[in-house]
Amino acid sequence: MYCGSCLRDNALAGALIRAGHKVTLIPLFSPLRTDIANHTEDGPVFFGGINIYLQHALRLFRKTPRMFDWLLDRNWLLNAATKHGGSTSPEQLVDLTLDLLQGETGGVAKEARRLMEFLKHDPKPDVVTLPNLMFIGIAQMLREELKVPVVCELTGEDIFLDALGESGSAKVRAAIQSKVGYVNKFVATSSHYADRMAEYLGIPRDHIAVVYPGLPQEFLAALPKHIRPQRSQDSPPTVGYLARICPEKGLGFLVDAMIELQQRSGFEELYLRVAGYLGKRDEVFFRTLQEKIDQSPMRGGMTYVGEVNQAGKIALLYSVDVFSVPAIYPEAKGIYLLEAFATGLAAVQPDRGSFPELMQKTDGGILTKPGDTAALADGLADLLQNPQRRHVLGQKARQVVYEEFTDTRMAEQMLAVFQEMRA
Repeated sequence: MYCGSCLRDNALAGALIRAGHKVTLIPLFSPLRTDIANHTEDGPVFFGGINIYLQHALRLFRKTPRMFDWLLDRNWLLNAATKHGGSTSPEQLVDLTLDLLQGETGGVAKEARRLMEFLKHDPKPDVVTLPNLMFIGIAQMLREELKVPVVCELTGEDIFLDALGESGSAKVRAAIQSKVGYVNKFVATSSHYADRMAEYLGIPRDHIAVVYPGLPQEFLAALPKHIRPQRSQDSPPTVGYLARICPEKGLGFLVDAMIELQQRSGFEELYLRVAGYLGKRDEVFFRTLQEKIDQSPMRGGMTYVGEVNQAGKIALLYSVDVFSVPAIYPEAKGIYLLEAFATGLAAVQPDRGSFPELMQKTDGGILTKPGDTAALADGLADLLQNPQRRHVLGQKARQVVYEEFTDTRMAEQMLAVFQEMRA
């Protein structure tokens, strides 16, 4: 799927390269999938998903020659395998995660050593950034053998960790905590998440920098230059949702709010346009939502346009009046909210996670009480029946995004972190 963290890292690499720095973006688990230029330069995949699973599960594969492993790291095979990844329960991944966290002493040591040899002889980095906590197991090896500082990004791992079950989560968190001393600096994507992870992992808060996500230059350049046009008053009120199709992102909550809103005067004709990746694990969930809408007076009022590329994303955002992804967990990034703001859309979001600080910085919409269906319906009604207000809020947010939430600004802030580590 189009993964928010991968899109962020790819945009960051592109902006740093544009600024004249040498960046090697290394795909892990599977080939990187992006909706803009891919800055991995078709480089090799490390910690290939098939190989690490086999090496974890069967000792025989920890001794196979590289040529055999190379066959299992072919892009087409990894892409085929990842299509079924969303159906795997996190609780089934506890032992594999612990193996990864052991780094060069665990069951996937061969993969860790292969990455290390590549870093020693090809890019020869001045600093290494780990994409998330799952790779903190190799931080010690990186620092001791490459003699460089190690940065680790924090981008929403607690959701996965909490889903491992009480016992599994405790084991994995303990394994992570045993490795945090090998990381020179952590980087979170919001102040909320920096505070959250400082407490969650027992990391001093001043050891975590905050670098907000920035939208790639290519995305902003593809947007219309004119001010967002007012939709015809004859057009039925339409709400847009652009995120992964799953319970965690709050689509079920949004559907309930839309059904409630549709029963109010003036909203008899109401539409919801949905886009995003739908994995096998969540197909039943989504089918249940469709049936719920079809059994309500809002029958036929939801359109699912599938997983969209950049052009499809922009088309969706310009076809709706208000945006909402009412995630039921504290969101660490909120890139989809910034994308909506960039088009001049106002939004209705729950008052938790990164949303309050993004709203405070952009003044781009309404915050509602988390978990309150009526409050979400009220917020949507407020903006849908006040076109002038939502226009003003959307334009304010759009201006702030272009000034403060670009890949250039993100790269500048990240570069400051790198320079601090090298000082």
